[in-house]
Amino acid sequence: MIDIGVNLTNKRFDKDREDVLLRAQSAGIGSLLITGTNVEESQKALSLCLEYQANFPHFLYSTAGVHPHDADHVTKDYLDKLKQLARQEQVKAIGECGLDFNRNFSAPEQQQKIFSEQVALAAELSMPLFLHQRDAFEPWFTVLKPYLDKVPAMVAHCFTGSKAELTQCIAADMYIGITGWLCDERRGQDLRDIVSLIPVNRLLIETDAPYLTPRTIRPKPKSSRNEPSYLPFIVKEIASITGIDQEEIAWQTSCNAEKVFNFPLKKEMS
Repeated sequence: MIDIGVNLTNKRFDKDREDVLLRAQSAGIGSLLITGTNVEESQKALSLCLEYQANFPHFLYSTAGVHPHDADHVTKDYLDKLKQLARQEQVKAIGECGLDFNRNFSAPEQQQKIFSEQVALAAELSMPLFLHQRDAFEPWFTVLKPYLDKVPAMVAHCFTGSKAELTQCIAADMYIGITGWLCDERRGQDLRDIVSLIPVNRLLIETDAPYLTPRTIRPKPKSSRNEPSYLPFIVKEIASITGIDQEEIAWQTSCNAEKVFNFPLKKEMS
């Protein structure tokens, strides 16, 4: 299995980060993609990849981008810094980038400007996009549409949209990232109702740790912190809803991630 969305730079991992990685490997996780949410966090994500490279070879990779919440705080040279990061072999995608009009931590106009610039950067560098979207689907898709055939892949990270939005993303050949949101029948029912519509060759799995801990974990963990070792609970829930075998989901999503992010192939991968 491959966890394509882990916020491993988060301070909640500071005390036991290496133990978290060991537990992930013990749970059958073959690789992790560490999410970059601004220039500084993207630099930290790459640093973690390099720091653990000796003890965890071919295990950690990262993204480089600016989350819409951080759009108001970019420097004039932020694109140059992202481009420098993207030259590193451990950096596999541009993002997390996109639009978030739910709480507007950054001005919508600035979000759209910074998002558009990163989409153009991905096209220039021929790198996949790791995408965020909340309450902004139409303007988000409008930015992406001219680039659908100009970037290697687009990943709708932590998808929680409607059936119509999912259909539109799949029609555009996007990959769909599913998190522990699916494991929460209280707020995730809409996603549970439509997850079967995702073709298995377009499906990706992610914990978004330390957020979105699956509610289906038994016994219930003492800490509310999510971590990559819980990824199998997401696979189990997808299997339960769709009727697809867990091993097939684990294998196919790994193949999808290897293809999208150009990970080295691992014959032993679960």
